[in-house]
Amino acid sequence: MVLPTITRESISLEPGDELILRFRSWEDYERLLTYRADKAGLRIRYSSQTRELRILSPLPKHAKNVDVLCDMVKILLRNIGKDWEAFTPVTLKKSDRQGIEPDGCFYIDNREQILGKERIDLDIDPPPDLIIEVDLTSITKPEDYQAIAPAELWIYRRDRLYIYRFDRSSYREVKQSRWFPDVELKTLVPEYIDLAWNKGTSIALREFEEKVRSRSHLS
Repeated sequence: MVLPTITRESISLEPGDELILRFRSWEDYERLLTYRADKAGLRIRYSSQTRELRILSPLPKHAKNVDVLCDMVKILLRNIGKDWEAFTPVTLKKSDRQGIEPDGCFYIDNREQILGKERIDLDIDPPPDLIIEVDLTSITKPEDYQAIAPAELWIYRRDRLYIYRFDRSSYREVKQSRWFPDVELKTLVPEYIDLAWNKGTSIALREFEEKVRSRSHLS
């Protein structure tokens, strides 16, 4: 077993590890971002409410599930004629309150407000419209995004899709997405993520797109 290590030069975790540091400050969070340097595979989260720093090292399966789910969102957006801007990975920070790095990040309604920007600054920029999180070895809670407040949060965990919508001050779980109200996402997402593993990503995405198009023609 290799233990996690943090030095001024680097942060090292084994795939699947999660390290929680308690009673930490915003300055500690910013310092860790510097230590991580170019190790973009590591995810770092901070909440001023809990004063916890969480460092996560995803498994390879995690990355594949994220790619498939984000590509499914793009197919759905194309199908309804919606433009978007997607960021993966991206660091989202609300100064002195919350810092988090979602698996997927989509600007849809607020797309034009962030065009041409190399870095998102949530002190002046709007939050993302849709956040994607895939949980394998860690647990994402809606309150992890409370201060940042994206309009909608999807969490895929243990073959289930949870959809949360921000309602002024907190998140509530809903059955359908505001952008895709006629799509049974909670059924289709697990089905096609599983298909991607068993038959291949390109086949799963092609079949998913065919199903989405055929359903839109019938409606």
